[in-house]
Amino acid sequence: MVEVQIYRKVGVVMFDLVIRNARTLTGETMDIGINDGKIQKIATSIPEKGKTEQTLQAGHYLSAGWIDDHVHCFEEMTLYYDYPDQIGVSKGVTTVIDAGTTGAENIHQFYERAKKAKTNVYALLNISKWGIVEQDELADLSKIQANLVKEKLTEFPEFIVGIKARMSKTVVGNNGLTPLEWAKKIQKENHQIPLMVHIGSAPPHLEEILQLLEKGDILTHCFNGKDNGIMEKETHQIKPFVKDALAKGVIFDIGHGTDSFNFEVAKAAYDQGIKADSISTDIYIRNRKNGPVYDLATTMEKLHFIGYSWSEILEKVTCVPAENFHLGTKGQIEVGFDADFTIFEFVDQEKTITDSNGQQQVIDQQIKPVSVVIGGKSYECKL
Repeated sequence: MVEVQIYRKVGVVMFDLVIRNARTLTGETMDIGINDGKIQKIATSIPEKGKTEQTLQAGHYLSAGWIDDHVHCFEEMTLYYDYPDQIGVSKGVTTVIDAGTTGAENIHQFYERAKKAKTNVYALLNISKWGIVEQDELADLSKIQANLVKEKLTEFPEFIVGIKARMSKTVVGNNGLTPLEWAKKIQKENHQIPLMVHIGSAPPHLEEILQLLEKGDILTHCFNGKDNGIMEKETHQIKPFVKDALAKGVIFDIGHGTDSFNFEVAKAAYDQGIKADSISTDIYIRNRKNGPVYDLATTMEKLHFIGYSWSEILEKVTCVPAENFHLGTKGQIEVGFDADFTIFEFVDQEKTITDSNGQQQVIDQQIKPVSVVIGGKSYECKL
């Protein structure tokens, strides 16, 4: 349980909040002084001078705030939607990036909603102007209007951190690679803004998609179990063109989702030296409540089962997504960065985890968020 003590002292306040006895994975402890939502001091111990307004006794492990860079959290939608704080602060996640739920015609409504959340909320703008109102949002090319995209990127520069194109048969219809070609053109016309690309069933074929992607582009659903995925089903070998894409700097993101994470594919990739760059959930209300996603912590546990270390898992939900989406003051515990933290513990207890194809595994160690600090304010998690 997080212990919070409030001090009201006469005089100058040195810090708004001091987090004490925060433990790193290497076993070191530190105190962190926070002022105006920013990290102001990091030390082995910050002396108690009677001027600190609030003290939080961590008593557990602490990392930079977890970032889930692929969620769907605009609650006014009907196909894919959720509530930012139910997938964010309640689950140990301090920052979420909505991955293209909305487009140029409804991003302003999402922005107004997002401002009310405790969780930090950012958005990828769907290149289809209404976002994912229907499953086939890119089957009608008239919905892709570059001028509208540019207008909204200019209007919401702090909120929109990238663009999104879903490149699978059910989404693009008979349009093949054309939506992605247009997305790349939009990207180049807007200062090479980050581009996330969803993959699924063919056409278009994964090899064609990867040929169009460049260094810094994000491929999500990287470990799906579909025929159009990264693994040859017969041999369990990763397809050669996938390795070429990684070599040129394409970023691989998990994007677990209802139908996009397969244990066999993830393990085959791991055994062949291929790891995801970032870990995300593709969470929305149905796969949060009914599984197999549930929350970011559970997705992290699945990667630990595959063989990833906890230290690299934490990097893939903190500094890596922050860098990928140019969140310059998030993802690290450094002076001057945002005071966003996740406080968590490890519990040695069995748990059954399930991938998107119904395969189950049993793990014996869980990672459980206890509380978060967002902009210098602390909240308890509700798992």
